[in-house]
Amino acid sequence: MTQSSLSLPIDDVIDNIKTSLRTHSRLVLAAPPGAGKTTRVPLALLDEDWAKSGKILVLEPRRIAARAAATRMAQTLGERVGDTIGLRARLDVRTSKSTRIEVITEGIFTRMILDDPELSGISAVIFDEFHERSLDADLGLALALEAQEALREDLRILPMSATLDTQGLPAFLNAPLIQSDGRAHPVTTHYIGRNQNARLEDEVASAINHALKEETGSLLVFLPGAMEIKRTAERLDHLGDNILIAPLFGGLTPQEQDAAISPPPAGKRKIVLATDIAESSLTIEGVRIVIDAGLARVPRYDASLNASRLDTIRASRANADQRRGRAGRTEPGVCYRLWHEAETRGLPAFPAPEITNSDLTSLVLDLARWGTHDPSSMRWLDAPPQGVWNASLALLQNLGAINEKGQPTPFGLKLSDLPLPPRLAAMVLGADKIETIPLAAHIAALISERGLSGKSIDARERLARFSVDKSGRARAMRDMANRWARTAKPALKNNPYLNREEAGVTIAQGFPDRIAKARPGKVGEFLMANGRAAQVDTTDPLSREAWLAIADITGGAATLRITLAAPISEAEARDIGPEITEDIASFDAKLNRLTARRVTRIGAITLSQTPLAKPSGKAAIKGLLDAFEKDGTKLLPAHDAIASFSARINFLHTQFGSIWPENFANTIHTRAKDWLAPLLENARDFSNITDAKAIAAIKTLLDWQLISEMENLAPSHWTTPTDRNVSIVYDSEKGPTVSVKAQEFFGLSQHPHIANGRVPLTLEMLSPAQRPIAMTKDIVAFWTGGYQDMRKDMRGRYPKHDWPENPANAKPQRGVKKRSH
Repeated sequence: MTQSSLSLPIDDVIDNIKTSLRTHSRLVLAAPPGAGKTTRVPLALLDEDWAKSGKILVLEPRRIAARAAATRMAQTLGERVGDTIGLRARLDVRTSKSTRIEVITEGIFTRMILDDPELSGISAVIFDEFHERSLDADLGLALALEAQEALREDLRILPMSATLDTQGLPAFLNAPLIQSDGRAHPVTTHYIGRNQNARLEDEVASAINHALKEETGSLLVFLPGAMEIKRTAERLDHLGDNILIAPLFGGLTPQEQDAAISPPPAGKRKIVLATDIAESSLTIEGVRIVIDAGLARVPRYDASLNASRLDTIRASRANADQRRGRAGRTEPGVCYRLWHEAETRGLPAFPAPEITNSDLTSLVLDLARWGTHDPSSMRWLDAPPQGVWNASLALLQNLGAINEKGQPTPFGLKLSDLPLPPRLAAMVLGADKIETIPLAAHIAALISERGLSGKSIDARERLARFSVDKSGRARAMRDMANRWARTAKPALKNNPYLNREEAGVTIAQGFPDRIAKARPGKVGEFLMANGRAAQVDTTDPLSREAWLAIADITGGAATLRITLAAPISEAEARDIGPEITEDIASFDAKLNRLTARRVTRIGAITLSQTPLAKPSGKAAIKGLLDAFEKDGTKLLPAHDAIASFSARINFLHTQFGSIWPENFANTIHTRAKDWLAPLLENARDFSNITDAKAIAAIKTLLDWQLISEMENLAPSHWTTPTDRNVSIVYDSEKGPTVSVKAQEFFGLSQHPHIANGRVPLTLEMLSPAQRPIAMTKDIVAFWTGGYQDMRKDMRGRYPKHDWPENPANAKPQRGVKKRSH
């Protein structure tokens, strides 16, 4: 294959890469941005014997990177994209029978391997820019490893990282590591700080104006998102015709993105305002100045929404270093950082892998289709968090996509066939029953392709603009929406009628938990069925609607803002919600009274409620359990007995380890439904929970063998020499302790122990006035030592009580000494 004569740093290790992949099925390549790995490595492998039987897949995290890589490789061969070098991305597919290298986005690879686990006709999978650790990349690698180990030993797997610190990847893969150090030009770094009270766009614009005066060449400016890019561009309107302003973010058309990364015309300078899309995989011609705002916008899982929302955070040191490096790709450059140098040490070393903080609904459904119900059965660099996995599984079960065994249902398989997130796929398929599948597909296009056809929050208005939008991106998305609709229902017409007034009820098919009702007296504020509040500006027409179906939300926990919604009627909300009527009981601990009401609701949205004279049995038990969940055992008459029992279990855990439960009080609290609920049958309060009933019920939480050993190892009482049973206090810092008057210990010549003789009881001696006067864990030594000093003091204070010289041989007494006659 013909390659460019221009030498690149990666060329120095190409032979090593070839040699390694001849004997190893896995390899890790680390090469900094600009080394040439994306375009040189796949071409270099084409003539290898193992590669001649199938395609080489090159996975890119973004469409713009995939398109740029495919274009560059095709140009190197003097061909068009679609010949030897193919491209497969959303809105852009160019392949042919002669295609040998296919550059694809990571999400498309997931579809490919789920459809064909053997990856027939594929000789290698290259994960480019793997250091970004996207959710799709981590899932793709896990699936590829399993396919390689079970079905395709000959499959080559090659992750390529732009960071030389590979974070344990070679060891994880049991693969060799090849490094290319690159040949970056020096970059001078200026820390210019930032006024936190000023708008970010103003600070960035000021830095741009300064750099234009001080330096030559074009600028690459890193901002967190599209909105900040647009606002910054507005502040640069005063610059002359010799300065080109070029936004660069994911929501732009391919033509707009290509214009941003192309070199400026002769005699002109370019300012590229970019998100982190420009950090590593793109070469932007002419750039020698970088301005970094130091921020990144990343997905963060919100458990209450069961979805991810975008948060703006500080960029990691690895991100900042990659951004800085863009200034030295072709010549010496300069980087302006909008923070102080000392702050760099406080930045996280690397960005958090997306799998650790994102919505996992798509991943869970994909793995169910793969046949995996337990994430721990697969190999992950970072395993999916179990809590998020469980929440995603619950959502899929609520959508009817996965059954109780974790297997995809027929409906779930249909969801998986649609190249959409499960929520959107459920909206499209669920719309069949109201005959609005085409409408649902167009709404899905608006949600999945951000910034399409305006900013209106009203889905009806956005749909109207979308239908007449003549931009290339809009036309491509309409075509894609129509393909989604026909995939969902092949018999559909090519140009269906879209009734935009049905947008609300259509959205609700996939987002029943985001059906929302206006809050009385609070214009623009809505309560969703999932219990969260969301709002629109009071000037927005939707603020006056009584009910909404919300498709998209942004913002933080306290200020969720609706970004796409449509009105829905109360009747439609009740039908989809669905409407539930139940009796709810509440226990007032201060009044010791249970009250009840009958509530009709949609999730957390109350439609009506009426008081009840007496709650039903289940409602009463739930109300009491809810009170217990809040206030714990202090509500019970048996509180002290339960605390003592828990302390004994904790003591046994300390002495004998994990065979005994740790923090048993927490177990009692969290498992109240198991032991307390049976005691609350026909109860209106907790008054019937006696010590005996409570302890007998709590013992059911323990294995019967432990219960049988408990009294021997940690008895509840100790018998004094006067034959009186006294309680052993186990929650004392002094250790297991008994406290009685000193005279009751007389005659004790051996110290008592518990826990099979491991632990001496702490004996606390009380004065006749019941005040502590001595304490010992060795009674024999005490009688001959400390007791004698105590005796001198006590004889004068309490002459009516016996204080013998030799208490070990004296008769124990409960009261005053008997008078001699």
